[in-house]
Amino acid sequence: MNLSTEVAGIYLKNPLMPASGPLTGDHRKMRAIEMMGVGAMVTKTISTVAAKVPRPCIVADKDFVINTELWSEFPPDMWFEEFLPQYKKYSGLPLIISLGYSPEDLRKLVPLFSEFADGFELSTHYVADDPSLMKELISAVKEGTDKPVFLKFDPSVPDPAEMAGAVQESGGDGIVAINSLGPVYPFDRKANRSLMGSGDGFGWISGPVIKKLSLSSVRRIREGCSLPIIGVGGVSSADDVIDFLSCGASAVQMLSGALINGKELFKRIVDSLPSALEKRGFESVKDAIDSAERQKESFEVRNPVIDHDKCTRCGLCVAVCPYFALSLDEKVEVDTAECFGCGLCESRCPVGAIGGVLT
Repeated sequence: MNLSTEVAGIYLKNPLMPASGPLTGDHRKMRAIEMMGVGAMVTKTISTVAAKVPRPCIVADKDFVINTELWSEFPPDMWFEEFLPQYKKYSGLPLIISLGYSPEDLRKLVPLFSEFADGFELSTHYVADDPSLMKELISAVKEGTDKPVFLKFDPSVPDPAEMAGAVQESGGDGIVAINSLGPVYPFDRKANRSLMGSGDGFGWISGPVIKKLSLSSVRRIREGCSLPIIGVGGVSSADDVIDFLSCGASAVQMLSGALINGKELFKRIVDSLPSALEKRGFESVKDAIDSAERQKESFEVRNPVIDHDKCTRCGLCVAVCPYFALSLDEKVEVDTAECFGCGLCESRCPVGAIGGVLT
């Protein structure tokens, strides 16, 4: 199985890489993640000054991570003099260096780090959704390097397709979508306050809980430009990787999945990707990219079909039906005159006994 892919001229042996964050905060951490078989490396975001990170700064549950992390807690000279030389001494992976945040910062940082980078990722978390500023950021990077530059979109970008078009017109080489979402308030009942160390208690949420928003951004970006996309936000399995590829990404990043399930998740995903691709009918990673079907708007009412052999008569479909179209006596019955064909019952059936609306 061919797992290779390419983003803006950067060749990857497989599409999985870490997202910028604490797991790639120095050369030792990056090397440890590299040993798990990822296809490329992404540094923690480096800025002109070291970040003062409030603590506690990371909390998680089974489907989300909330953080108050900022950029790297180390100054840029430590990255230039120690971390990157030490990492590049042993690494053969493509290295994407994440930088932030202002054009002035980038004009100082890009020439410093260009010798180490195969590409640059610009975190736009603090500049959000201004196309003119995006253009200025790209221009600032291009002044100091010929390496490709990727813009990492914030979830607050109102029209990802339009912004993607602006990035392409401004000379950007690719897009990463999306950054964490927020602010959110992780209220703890026992403490009667937020668990985070930030002054206001707010943080930023990521992980499986934002996956559908991430896929939407990837899909909309693909409609707005021809630039390569790196999808991020909710990856925690090989199937998640394929979902992002199918929606138009050429590669993916993961951070929260590893914080929730353990760092060895990188290796498990890489190892299981060939069989997951084969199971879904793909012969390679490139075969999966942008393979999702284009849909047309539909107003047809399709009633659910109950497989009574599978049905356990739990009654959940009856309880959730917003149109009061299902009933349960000896078996689940559908009142076709009342059924709106909304699909909720099919999506909620715990044993897959309902079909005909969504599938």
